Amino acid sequence: MKLSEMIGPECIIPQLKATDKKGVLEELSDPLVQQNSSIDKQVLVKVLMERERLGSTGIGEGVAIPHGKLHGITRPLLAFGRSISGLDFESMDGEPAHLFFLLVAPENSAGIHLKVLARIARMLKNAGFRKDLMKAKDREQIYETILKGDHEP
Repeated sequence: MKLSEMIGPECIIPQLKATDKKGVLEELSDPLVQQNSSIDKQVLVKVLMERERLGSTGIGEGVAIPHGKLHGITRPLLAFGRSISGLDFESMDGEPAHLFFLLVAPENSAGIHLKVLARIARMLKNAGFRKDLMKAKDREQIYETILKGDHEP
């Protein structure tokens, strides 16, 4: 499954305002809730925070991939946010996170959920891709960068 099937420009936040983990999760949840009226934002943020309590989804190198499973959705949903200054996301390497991909999957979708997480992680291992996301001027450039990265093997 391609990321382009899960994210549109309307789910990209070029400059997050949040200054802490819960704030990032709330802010990244907003576009998903706006696109999917069946999603209860409080329930979504609670699911994401519960997942964070198991261990931070800050994977290092300025990247975090918060994720969770939600009852009532039929396909994976994705949002992206960027914090130019970075913020503490309790990342494995202790460094601030700048790039956030929020993945929400249907409750009973282990296979797809894991494949999408692996796809995002693989794309973000590429230092050039991370740099391009940080350099992008606006929502459209970020979206184009994601689409380009999604088409590379």
